[in-house]
Amino acid sequence: MAVELVRTEGINKAFSGVPALRDVHFDLRPGEVHALLGENGAGKSTLMKIISGVYIKDSGEIYIDGKKIARDLTPQSAQALGIGIIHQELNLCPHLTVAENIFLNREFTASGFLKSRQQNMEAEKYLKSLNLDIDPDVQIKKLPVSKQQMVEICKTLSMNAKVIIMDEPTSALTEKEIEDLFRVIAQLKTEGRGIIYISHRLEELSRIVDRCTILRDGMYVKTLNFAGTSLSEIISLMVGRDLTEKFPRVEAERGEKILEVKNLCSLHGVGVKNASFSLYRGEILAFAGLMGAGRTELARAISGADKMSAGEIILKGKPVRIRAPREAIAQGFFCAPEDRKRDGLCIKMSLAENITLPSLDLVSRFGIISRPMEVNKTNEMIQNLKIKTPSTDQYVRNLSGGNQQKVVIGKWLMRNARVLVFDEPTRGIDVASKIEIYNIINDLKKQGIGVMFVSSELPEVLGMSDRVIVMCNGRITADLVTKETNQEEILKYATQYY
Repeated sequence: MAVELVRTEGINKAFSGVPALRDVHFDLRPGEVHALLGENGAGKSTLMKIISGVYIKDSGEIYIDGKKIARDLTPQSAQALGIGIIHQELNLCPHLTVAENIFLNREFTASGFLKSRQQNMEAEKYLKSLNLDIDPDVQIKKLPVSKQQMVEICKTLSMNAKVIIMDEPTSALTEKEIEDLFRVIAQLKTEGRGIIYISHRLEELSRIVDRCTILRDGMYVKTLNFAGTSLSEIISLMVGRDLTEKFPRVEAERGEKILEVKNLCSLHGVGVKNASFSLYRGEILAFAGLMGAGRTELARAISGADKMSAGEIILKGKPVRIRAPREAIAQGFFCAPEDRKRDGLCIKMSLAENITLPSLDLVSRFGIISRPMEVNKTNEMIQNLKIKTPSTDQYVRNLSGGNQQKVVIGKWLMRNARVLVFDEPTRGIDVASKIEIYNIINDLKKQGIGVMFVSSELPEVLGMSDRVIVMCNGRITADLVTKETNQEEILKYATQYY
């Protein structure tokens, strides 16, 4: 058997006295894809950051190519040893070009001058390997998140790493981009490189994964050959219990019309063109479509984040003007955005500060925030939403993705919500946390709050919604009853260009 590319033994790591990893071991062989699985907070990203030198382990041993690493790894030394990592959170400089990001700290220079033309040509080579039609001279900030993710992958490939860590690499990619990525992964395997693959999208793993290691609560559980292992067995090992229902849908009687949108137009992004639909009490309305269909733009327009160029919004039978988020909030119309860290949270602030931020009037006296009131209100939300946190003072950036999403929801539930829009509510969230989010959405439905959600996962759309609005090229192409439709019909309308 070939020498293992990476092996860890007895890795321990704690943050502020709270254990994140306890006696964890792992190994990666040449030419294999090894999936690292577990719920949010299981320790997957922490272990990978230790292997790539981002974090320093408290104890334990790391072996690279069979040789024990005597000193603590740094990002530079790990890279020199052939370890590259594609972080879940994009690690790009938005003001730099695509080529400048790919070769950051490895610039093409001669006599102190940057050789931009040669650098752009080399960057284009890696972009073409992923079938990407991206100008290497364009600024990163001008690209959508999905394209930025692909640039991050190109950046790691350009380092010629023999160990490539992919942390949720497909979370923001289209189906075509995922196919291109899997093609590249297959090529990397034939070259003898090893890939450590972290993903919550378990259905896609069977196409690329050879083995999987499961962590739970920071501890090693089991390593399995992926072939011949059922997803239900993997999920059971991840959460420590059986999850019998993937989509815990509830039925409720449809009531009065809560929201009506007429001929809405927006010029932001791909644009929205003459969108009209209604939302009723006691139903969940899903928005489906391919990447760039206009779903997020529609959600942003009706919640005031983007300006409407035409159209009308009628809330509870009365026309309302929503020109900014504060006007939407005043009407009880709230949005949990697609990029929760950028648009939905203040990640350098505490859990309590985030949850109470839109409701300072409810935790203040004479214009001064009352700390006891703030803590009490936050504890109510922690209990109601089952947010896992050591305290109300925990920084939101230190919470798992599922718990961060609950914080986004919690801050709006403190207000008098009439309509809640969720844009990709379960992106980057583990299986158990997804079900908790679904149960929260079901509770809102039973309370009579209008619920809309945008999702790129058709099983989620069909499993949780009552009706499906399908969009393509900025237009609504179908309004379907979920029980009477299927994935094929949704995809037909999702590709119906005008």
